[in-house]
Amino acid sequence: MVHRLWWKNKLERAWKERSIVWLSGVRRAGKTSLCQSLDDTEYFDCELPRTRRWLDDPEAFLDQHRGQRLVLDEIHRLTNPSQLLKIAADHYPDTKVIATGSSTLGASSKFRDTLAGRKAEAWLTPLTLEDLAAFGKPDLHHRFLRGGLPPLFLAPSIPESAFQEWMDAYWAKDIQTLFRLERRHSFERFVELLFAQSGGLFEATRFTRACEVSRQTIMNYLAVLESTYLVHLLRPFSSHRATEIVSAPKVYAFDTGFVCYHRGWTSLRPEDLGLLWEHLVLNELHAQLQTRRIGYWRDKRGHEIDFVLARRGQGPLALECKWSADDVDLVNLKAFAHLYPKADLRIVAHDIDKTIQRRIDSLTITYCSLNALLKSLAGNTPSLPT
Repeated sequence: MVHRLWWKNKLERAWKERSIVWLSGVRRAGKTSLCQSLDDTEYFDCELPRTRRWLDDPEAFLDQHRGQRLVLDEIHRLTNPSQLLKIAADHYPDTKVIATGSSTLGASSKFRDTLAGRKAEAWLTPLTLEDLAAFGKPDLHHRFLRGGLPPLFLAPSIPESAFQEWMDAYWAKDIQTLFRLERRHSFERFVELLFAQSGGLFEATRFTRACEVSRQTIMNYLAVLESTYLVHLLRPFSSHRATEIVSAPKVYAFDTGFVCYHRGWTSLRPEDLGLLWEHLVLNELHAQLQTRRIGYWRDKRGHEIDFVLARRGQGPLALECKWSADDVDLVNLKAFAHLYPKADLRIVAHDIDKTIQRRIDSLTITYCSLNALLKSLAGNTPSLPT
């Protein structure tokens, strides 16, 4: 078993905050293996009928395991999962519980209480740079093509059929359990189109004809995909100036392997690396900051910043992601700085080893590696304005 120490430490810290920890992430991201690697912890698989029978009486179950460290895996399979967690939080504070699921806690009506104030949360993303070191496979081309789900990442060859098998399991075990959507063909067609254009601006009406559903259904599909972590919506950062895009979101697929699969890429050309690097940077930001409150910026003249993080009491952090620092065009950063002169402007490139600052005209621009960026953000969770 690979010990993902960075994530184990994150769970241990979360347990110090609250007795209940909600561990979420997409199917096969490694939640079960991570929980089973924790010391002095008893594991219960809620997909098993006998486990669900034990948990039908939450008080009896918690009485039997008072003071222990418990993992309740796939807890959404219970009839009323939030009831058990609420009882544990309120009446068994000496019992530590990690509950896992493949969606946000309030994703469906099965979770009748989101346990506000009673839980800590941890979101297990696809494999990070820390994970690549733990798995002994630091090659980014491998990570891009295989993606960040451990079983696919570790496969001896590119498992193209495995991507469809994963989608089949997602439909059967997540969608039908939590949402019970109909029209599987339309839903999966929407996912295919969305993943193939990952990183682009989203407009619902583009998908209605191809998926043979209404605009409202497309928006419902998008909400389901977001709540189950299959896509990430980046909303525009703006101060509502007339020159800024203020409503159209960008949509990113959750994993580079699925992007490559849906684009038909079995090998990578130099021109493919920039897009995949952008996805990897976003994944690292999600893992480090444990927030989806990351935006992008675009004006009506087409200038665009990949990622923007708002910070209380400081100027916004503007990130341009480049596979090679030689490919940088400063026009976008200059346009952003014109509107936000206090912004922290950074270029995050794969081929930068040492952080440097350059003064260009009246701008100070920081060139840094992804690792250096993450170290600078550790312990600091920016929040975007609502």
